Amino acid sequence: MTDRNATTQWTGPLQSGSGNVTLDSSGTAQLPVTWASRVEGPDGRTSPEELIAAAHSSCYSMQLAGLLGAAGTPPESIGTSAEVSFGPKGDGFAITGIALTVRAKVPGATAEDFDAAARRAKEICPVSVALAGTAITLDAALD
Repeated sequence: MTDRNATTQWTGPLQSGSGNVTLDSSGTAQLPVTWASRVEGPDGRTSPEELIAAAHSSCYSMQLAGLLGAAGTPPESIGTSAEVSFGPKGDGFAITGIALTVRAKVPGATAEDFDAAARRAKEICPVSVALAGTAITLDAALD
């Protein structure tokens, strides 16, 4: 089992406060975060939704690479973007959906085999599984 850690230090009230997210396990980044970066725009700061998008796109790419390799058609390249939608819902705010878009170069893979692997990767990617209950769409195609 592998554990990963991140820590956020927040100062001030929600609307005018700010924080820093530190990727503790790797020590590779300290990222500023504000409420405004969630609801108005990034303005040089990140948001939990952007971090989820990063986690989902990287996890999905690795899962798809593993499935394609196991099928005897290892990818030359995979580009995955994840768009996480966040907005008002009910009495508060929520992640309202995630759109995965993937384009890949996979020598020897048919469009049908690639599509099946892409759909399966969406189902079993650990981040997709962790986000069960959130609508996740997939647009996958070979380059």
